[in-house]
Amino acid sequence: MKIPFWKMHGASNDFILVDDRAGTFPAADRAWLAGLGQRRTGIGSEGIILIQPSATAHFRMRFFNPDGSEVEMCGNGARCVARLAHEIGAAPSRMTIDTVAGQLQAEVAGETVRLAMTAPADWRLNRTLVVEGETLRYGFVNSGVPHVVVEVADLAACPVVRWGRAIRRHADFAPAGTNANFISVTGPSALRIRTYERGVEDETLACGTGIVAAALVAARHGRVQPPVAVTAASGDVLRVEFQLMSDGARNVILEGPAVHVFRGEMEYGN
Repeated sequence: MKIPFWKMHGASNDFILVDDRAGTFPAADRAWLAGLGQRRTGIGSEGIILIQPSATAHFRMRFFNPDGSEVEMCGNGARCVARLAHEIGAAPSRMTIDTVAGQLQAEVAGETVRLAMTAPADWRLNRTLVVEGETLRYGFVNSGVPHVVVEVADLAACPVVRWGRAIRRHADFAPAGTNANFISVTGPSALRIRTYERGVEDETLACGTGIVAAALVAARHGRVQPPVAVTAASGDVLRVEFQLMSDGARNVILEGPAVHVFRGEMEYGN
């Protein structure tokens, strides 16, 4: 079976996207999915995204990590799939996207997509965690998927992979685990970020839900004010808008690029 696909990226977070409105994509074959994500032997990506029918939204977004596991959603991926869905006629420029995390609203304007996120939940602020003998102060929020946010003094020297791997599998976040973000505040409404991403199991150049979580936690800790400009490891700057509340935040919007890389065709089976 030949399957057309698109390769896209959001702030250098790259994805394989497939129009699966016919429901023929072999999503149950997780080993095959994991092979697609490999850089040397597959197409290479940080996620596989399917556009599927939805009874309550313009379409359903399904997201698979490079290891083949399915997760709730992805902010950078959602911007890419919103642009593609609009271009192939699956959705208007203002659309509703069905995800496991809940429904998202998106607006496409060329390469720029504004994404209204699900309400942040499960806040844990001003907590501490011991990693490799270091006591790290962190905040936690589920911005669609779970994220720990740690402010560090020297972001460039931060051992993102080592600390990230330890935090990702820490007992405090079992059984699902968590993503781990490390930030430095660079202005009253600006910060930089590096992210260890669950499912990728490595540092990534950008993570949309991590960028949102970082802005939200930093604001709740009194370190920044919205809107927040967040510079990812890729060098891209994404904008996070929200209304800060005494017990959380609402009306969270992530704005950033969604860029085409190439189109291709994959084969499944013989």
